[in-house]
Amino acid sequence: MDIFDAAIICKECNKEMKPIVVEKLGFHLRAVKCEKCGEKIIHPADLERFKHYDNMRGKTYNVKLRVVGNSHAVSIPKEIFDFMNEMHGKMNKDMNDMVRLCFEDFGKLSMNFMGENEYGKE
Repeated sequence: MDIFDAAIICKECNKEMKPIVVEKLGFHLRAVKCEKCGEKIIHPADLERFKHYDNMRGKTYNVKLRVVGNSHAVSIPKEIFDFMNEMHGKMNKDMNDMVRLCFEDFGKLSMNFMGENEYGKE
C-alpha cells in the first residue's frame, strides 16, 4: 500500500486533498492538492527521484572513448544508466532500438535513450 492511497487531510482547511499530477522539468510528480487553499504535497518518492535527477542534470562526466571494430564507443557512467533504468523500468528493449545519436553541431553529439514517441515528437 502506498501512502497516497490513504485520504490526506489539509492541515490548514481540514478538508480532504485531491490527487493531481505536477509537471516539473518533464517529470510527472504525483501530488495531492487542497481545492480550498491550494496547498500541495508532492509524493515523497517522486520528489526524491526528481532531486536525484536535478543533482545529476548538468553534471559533466569524463568518459572513455574506445575503438570497437570500425566504430568508436563511449562508456556511459553507471550512475546515469542506473537512474535511467530506474525511471523507465527494466530496459528490456533491444539495445539497437534503445539509443538514438544526433550530430547536433560541430563538437556536439547528443544521445537519446527513449524513442521519439516517448518525447511526443512523432
